[in-house]
Amino acid sequence: MVTVERQQTGLRIERNVLKVLKGLAEYLDMSLGDLVEGIALHAFEGKAPFSPTTLGKIEQLKEVYGLTLTAADAHLLEEK
Repeated sequence: MVTVERQQTGLRIERNVLKVLKGLAEYLDMSLGDLVEGIALHAFEGKAPFSPTTLGKIEQLKEVYGLTLTAADAHLLEEK
């Protein structure tokens, strides 16, 4: 184990993305913060954070929560 110091943040995120992330964290039995931290650390190294099985679960959650955004939309989002 590595000891770290965590900081509370007021992260704003698209609501359906958040729903999928929360659902995935619950499925993986981890906190939302641990999930986001893991995704970021994988991305920083250019590594894929999810197994094929987990990607399948993500697709199910996207359908349940109506998430239609893709990576192509990442820097094109506008607030209502």
